[in-house]
Amino acid sequence: MANTRIVELMAAPTGSRDLSWLRESLQAALELEFSTLPIYLSGMWSIKSQSGEACNLIKSVVLEEMLHLGFACNMLKAIGGTPRFVVPEYPGHLPGGVLPDLEVYLAGLSLKTLDMYMAIEEPENPLAPAETDYPTIGMFYDAIRELFQTLSPPISTDGQLTTTLHVPDPDGSSTTVREPLPVLASLDDVVKAIDTIKDQGEGNATSPDSPEFGGELAHYYRFGEIRYGRKFVQVGGTWCYSGDPVPFPECHPVARVPRGGYPDLPASRNFNTKYSELVAALQNAWSGGGDSALSAAVGLMFTLYPAVTPIITAPLPDGSGNYGPDFIPAAP
Repeated sequence: MANTRIVELMAAPTGSRDLSWLRESLQAALELEFSTLPIYLSGMWSIKSQSGEACNLIKSVVLEEMLHLGFACNMLKAIGGTPRFVVPEYPGHLPGGVLPDLEVYLAGLSLKTLDMYMAIEEPENPLAPAETDYPTIGMFYDAIRELFQTLSPPISTDGQLTTTLHVPDPDGSSTTVREPLPVLASLDDVVKAIDTIKDQGEGNATSPDSPEFGGELAHYYRFGEIRYGRKFVQVGGTWCYSGDPVPFPECHPVARVPRGGYPDLPASRNFNTKYSELVAALQNAWSGGGDSALSAAVGLMFTLYPAVTPIITAPLPDGSGNYGPDFIPAAP
C-alpha cells in the first residue's frame, strides 16, 4: 500500500495542526529526503570516471540532500522527536504521496533518469500554479515552516548533531561538505534551515539560484545542465540552457533495477550488507551515537562505491544492460 502520510497530514485543517502534527511531518520529511539518495547515487555511480562536471554536479546535489536530511533530523530532535530511518522500496513512489504520478526507480544516468531527477526537484511557480489534488514538496515545507512560526515551540539542542564531514572520493582523495550541519538553537535557525532546503532544490519558486549559497543553481537546474548539455545562463533577461557545454559523461549501461533486486548476485548481497551497516549507523548516530557516529555513517555512504563497481560492470544475462545496486537491506 502506498505511503500517503504527507497527503493526509496536509489534508488536516490548519487549526487542528499541533506539535504532534509537526513531529509526524518532520519524520515524513526525513523519509522523503532519505529516499532521493539511492536514486541519485545510482546515476552518479554509473559514470565511468568519477570526476568531471556532470559527476560533480550530481555529487553536489547528493551532499546537499544529506544536509537536508540532517536538517530534518535536527528539527525533529529540537521538538522532542526521535528520527527513524525507514528504507524505501524501488521502483515505487516518493514517500508520503507527493508527486503521485511520478514513479521513481534505480538506474544508471541517462536522459530518461535525468527527467525523473528534474521531476523530483521541480520548483513551484506561483505565477502559474498547478491545479492538483496533492501537495508539492515545496508546499509541504511551507506548511512545516508556518506551523513552527505559529506554535513557536521551545527549541531544544539536546540530541542535535553538528559536524563538518570529510567525505572520501573513490580515488582516495577527500572533499569537505561546503555547508556543515549546524545545531538549530532558535526559531530563526529552523526557518533558515527550511529556506535552505527550498532554495537548494525543493520548491524554489522564483529564481534558479540560491543567493545565500554563492548564487549556485537549485538542484532542478543543475540536473537540467546535464540533461540539456549546456550551462543555465541568463540571456537578454531570460534564463535558458545556452551557456558553455556540459558534456554528457560516458556511463556504464546500468539497467532499471526490478522490484526485489538481484538477490542471487553475490556482489549485490555484499553491497546490501554494507548498505545495511550504513542505515544502522545513521540510526545509531541519531539515537545517541553523536557527531562522530554521524561522520562515520556519512563516510560509509561514499565508501560504498568499491562495493558497487562489480555490480555496475556486470552485464545482465538478457543483454538489456548491466546490473545495478538495489539498495535492499540484508536480512538480519
